[in-house]
Amino acid sequence: MRPLVRPPRLAPGARVAVVAPSGPVPEERLQAGLDVLRGWDLDPVVAPHVLGRHGTLDYLSATDAQRAADLQQAWCDPSVSAVLCARGGYGAQRMADLLDWDAMRAAGPKVFAGFSDITVLHQAFATRLGLVTLYGPAAAGVDFLKNARAQEHLRATLFAPESVRTLTAVPPGGSPLVPGRARGVTLGGCLSLLASDLGTPHAHTGARGALLLMEDVGESPYRLDRYLTQLLRSGWLDGVAGVALGSWAACGPYEVLRTVLADRLGGLGVPVVEEFGFGHGEGALTMPLGVPAELDADAGTLTLDVPALS
Repeated sequence: MRPLVRPPRLAPGARVAVVAPSGPVPEERLQAGLDVLRGWDLDPVVAPHVLGRHGTLDYLSATDAQRAADLQQAWCDPSVSAVLCARGGYGAQRMADLLDWDAMRAAGPKVFAGFSDITVLHQAFATRLGLVTLYGPAAAGVDFLKNARAQEHLRATLFAPESVRTLTAVPPGGSPLVPGRARGVTLGGCLSLLASDLGTPHAHTGARGALLLMEDVGESPYRLDRYLTQLLRSGWLDGVAGVALGSWAACGPYEVLRTVLADRLGGLGVPVVEEFGFGHGEGALTMPLGVPAELDADAGTLTLDVPALS
C-alpha cells in the first residue's frame, strides 16, 4: 500500500458540513454535537436530509439519492473544509455508487471523518480520491457527546495533528495478542463492513503492506469468525503487515472473542495488538487511514510517520 494524500488541517472558524450517509439521526443528539463543534470555534452546517427518514425503510436517514446528494454537495462546496458524519448505522453501501467521484476528486482534498458503517466510504475515499480519512467519533454519536477523551482526541487530530502522531492504546488495553513491531500504511474500519464490501467497485482489493485496524459492535463471536474467515479465504489478508484491534462492544464475553481472534489472526505471522481503544467503545480514539506508521504490539502504540493532516 502507498501513503495517501493528507488533507489540510482545520483552522478556527472553518466551516464543516455534517452529513448522514447511513442511519437516521435523533435531533437532540445532532444539536448537542453541533454545540461541541461550535465550542471548537468551527462553523457547522447541516446537510438537508440529516434529520430525514426514508419513507418505508426506517433504518435509513433518507433515500439513497438524497443521502448521496447531501454528501456530494457538501464535499463539492468550496466553502467547506471538512465533512463529518453524524452517525453510522447502515446505508452507506446503498449510496456509494450514486456519488460522482470525478466531481468529488475535482473538489480537492478536505477532511472526512466517521466510523462504523462509514467504513464503506473510507474505502471509497481511499481508492477513488486517494485521500487520508479519519476513522473516528461521529458528530452526533453517544460516546462522542458524553466522553471528553473522544472529543479531545478528535479535536487534536483536526487542529494540531502533530500532537497526536503517537497513538497509545487506551488503558487498560493495548496488550499484544501476537508480539512484535510492524510498518505499513493504515487501513481498515468495522470488520463486518470490510467483509461485506469485498468485491465491490470502491473497496480495497487487499490489505497487503497495510497495518489493518479492525473493530465491530453487536456481533457474536461466531459471526466475527465468519467475517475473518471470509477475509482469509478471499486472500484479502495476504501480505498484511500488522493488525490493531479496537473495541468489540456487545460482541459477547471477551475471553471467547479473544480465542476467536487468536485462532483466525495468529496464523498470519504478524504483530497483533488487542483492545487498542478505537471504534464503538468508550472514549474512542481517532485513527487516521492511509498514513504510513509503525505498530508496536508490545508497547500498544501506533506511531505515524507524519501527522494525519497537513
